[in-house]
Amino acid sequence: MARIFLSAALVTTLVLSGCSLSPRLDRQFGASVQQALAQQTLNPQAGANRSPVNGMDGKAAESVYENYQKSFRAPEAQGSSLTTGSGTSSGTR
Repeated sequence: MARIFLSAALVTTLVLSGCSLSPRLDRQFGASVQQALAQQTLNPQAGANRSPVNGMDGKAAESVYENYQKSFRAPEAQGSSLTTGSGTSSGTR
């Protein structure tokens, strides 16, 4: 009986000592994610500048946007699917 009690006490002590030695991960939990985000940020001060952007005026930008939208409405005609790049569209050499 003493041997069983001693074995149970030893197993309990080992189990509890294993729980008390938790790794030091809690202090640095999430640090790798924060580091990865910081490395992927091109300009951390990007939101601080409130001055207007110099560039295209409104009419030029609208024209570019309209041309972009029109390019999807009427796609350009494509050549035959048998074109091999040799200058002929019949697919023969």
